Amino acid sequence: MEKSDINNLTSRLETSGGLVECWTALLELKSCSDEIVLFFLNGQTDIGGDCCRAIVFITRSCWPAMLTSLGFTAEEGDVLRGYCDAIETHTPPPPLSPSPTPFAAVADDLAKLPSLLD
Repeated sequence: MEKSDINNLTSRLETSGGLVECWTALLELKSCSDEIVLFFLNGQTDIGGDCCRAIVFITRSCWPAMLTSLGFTAEEGDVLRGYCDAIETHTPPPPLSPSPTPFAAVADDLAKLPSLLD
C-alpha cells in the first residue's frame, strides 16, 4: 500500500462520521430491520424514532455502502432517508413539563411545619 493510498483512507475516515458512531448506528439499524422490511413490503409507515435516527446518521455521516452491507440498495436507502427526513420535520415538539403549582409549594411548606414547631 502506497503512502498516497494511506493518506486517502485517512482522509475518508476523517471526513465521514466517526467510525464508532457509524458502527453503532449500523447495529441500531440492524436491530430494527423488521420495521424496515415491513415498510417496504406492506407500506407500513411506523419506523421508530431510533431507527430513523440511525438511518439519517448513516446516510448523512457515514459511508453510503454501510446500508448495502445490510442488503438494502442505494435506492432503498434514499427512500428510507426521505421518509425519516419527513418524519423529522413533522414531529411535534415534546410537551412542556408542567410547572409546579403554587398549591404544591404550599403543601410542601405545610409538611415541614410540624418539624419547625418542635
